[in-house]
Amino acid sequence: MKTNQSTEVVLLVASHQGLAAQAAIATLVLATATIPAIAGNMETTAPQDSTAIRPFHVQVPDEALTDLRRRINATRWPGREIVTDASQGVQLATMQKLAQYWANDYDWRKCEAKLNALPQFVTTIDGVDIHFIHVRSKQPNALPIIVTHGWPGSIIEELKIIDPLTNPTAHGAGAADAFDVVIPSLPGHGFSGKPAGLGWDPVRIARAWLVLMKRLGYQRFVASGGDWGDPVTEQMAVLAPSEVLGIHLNMPSAVPPEISKALQAGGSPPSGLSADEQHAYGQLDSFFKNGVGYAQEMNHRPQTLYALEDSPIGLAAWMLDHDIRSYELIARVFDGQNEGLTRDDVLDNVTVYWLTGTAVSSARLYWENKLAFFAPQGVTVPVAVSAFPDELYQAPKSWAERAFPKLIHYNKLDKGGHFAAWEQPDLFVSEIRTSFKSLRGNQLTANP
Repeated sequence: MKTNQSTEVVLLVASHQGLAAQAAIATLVLATATIPAIAGNMETTAPQDSTAIRPFHVQVPDEALTDLRRRINATRWPGREIVTDASQGVQLATMQKLAQYWANDYDWRKCEAKLNALPQFVTTIDGVDIHFIHVRSKQPNALPIIVTHGWPGSIIEELKIIDPLTNPTAHGAGAADAFDVVIPSLPGHGFSGKPAGLGWDPVRIARAWLVLMKRLGYQRFVASGGDWGDPVTEQMAVLAPSEVLGIHLNMPSAVPPEISKALQAGGSPPSGLSADEQHAYGQLDSFFKNGVGYAQEMNHRPQTLYALEDSPIGLAAWMLDHDIRSYELIARVFDGQNEGLTRDDVLDNVTVYWLTGTAVSSARLYWENKLAFFAPQGVTVPVAVSAFPDELYQAPKSWAERAFPKLIHYNKLDKGGHFAAWEQPDLFVSEIRTSFKSLRGNQLTANP
């Protein structure tokens, strides 16, 4: 990988306190050429794109972590909810257990070391610095794949799938199952820069991802995504069907128009639905009635969320309240149960948002988006769908067949939820391997 120069440059990340602290909080040391802004800390205002790909290294100073712990310990707690369940939101007991672990036992340095053990880079696309992980397989003719996270996720939710995909023989698969893996941070999220102007919706991000893959030397490739990664991935296929060999989705935009109309009306579902369709309708109905409040606020008033930038506990609670199944899993984790995610998994992700100051900038994606949630987008390339039971909705095969004329794989799984790659990495990796097996050999360029 070529860079402009190898000089180490220290960039300062804006903090949540005064000017003195701003010179210390979340400093990132980069072996790179000078970059105008990075890590979601400052707005990117580069007058023109640079095609340079610059190595990236995370090094958060002790002062930032000390400040984080101080803020956690200084939390002003509300009274306990006056119900016995989570119907009023994230429960006080869960947040206090999270706070105790975060302030006293959690070690960010382990996450930092995990990230720095991977090849990370930054490149400027359309005026914004895009951070990404790029791991090439040692196997010849590996299939390139770009995997896109969503909100409140980050690159953290994809880390567990990297080695099984790039190094399959070490994980019970064959050399022919190898992938080159690219995992970018969405603009305004994590270590990517914050767009300084309007228009960074899923369509524009998809265009940026196409530029990124070409810049890495990949002329044809596959893609996977969930949450916001779904519309970004689907739009890549819509914009460049000759370049995108196929896509894999776990939260597909596949809800038929008559179902969307019935959901908007708030009445009964259409007659004649199968058992799987009735189940999916019920999940969607519950989500739109009880679970979409966070999205409505970020869609309408993202700038209002100042508290998320000022309070780590406020940020964590907001992120945990994404969907009820994920919250229930996380609450069980902080009760000491071992399933899917660990306490460190959860806090690695939240801490990335905190240290980079990207709570509000990430929320702006909801404000920018013009695509209807879950509505088919006109994808014509081969599509694979993994339907996890605790996703916002478990897409029925009948809906996937209507939405995707070239459905090459569908599997209804019995375990896993919204953060499938994070919660159930073995199942997710198996789905990726199976999904794209028939497309191997179709890429025009192997590892460049």
